[in-house]
Amino acid sequence: MASKKTVKVTQTGSPIGRPSDQRETLKGLGLNKMQRTRVLEDTPAVRGMINKVGHLVRVEQGD
Repeated sequence: MASKKTVKVTQTGSPIGRPSDQRETLKGLGLNKMQRTRVLEDTPAVRGMINKVGHLVRVEQGD
């Protein structure tokens, strides 16, 4: 079995005062509190979500 590529996403910015679509995107990524980290599968959909809120998150390559 080939391992799937992953990406580690950490919320570094607050959604307070941001447009509702950016807040919903953070929730979609599983991020709803500062410094929360999620390891997600590296897909085009996830990359698009990360690009939308790139100023609120830190991204690292996973395993």
